[in-house]
Amino acid sequence: MQTLATTKMTSKGQVVIPEAVRTQLGLHTGDQFVVVGNNDVVILKTIRTPSLKEFDGLIATARKQARTAGMKSSDIKNAVKAVRSR
Repeated sequence: MQTLATTKMTSKGQVVIPEAVRTQLGLHTGDQFVVVGNNDVVILKTIRTPSLKEFDGLIATARKQARTAGMKSSDIKNAVKAVRSR
């Protein structure tokens, strides 16, 4: 269920996320967010470390996309080497 609440921005640019929303989303002190602004919309997206299972899925997807694109291991090694030499 979606929780609707209002809040205000302080003179320092701080915004309080209402307790009901924090509870619903399981937010805690120290959680970090990516902030995206577009026109009159501000989006806060939590940054969370993926679980090992999620990470394995991300790696499998990346490998599949690389194979589809015709990439080889040497392509990746060369790209890393080029970036590191900058």
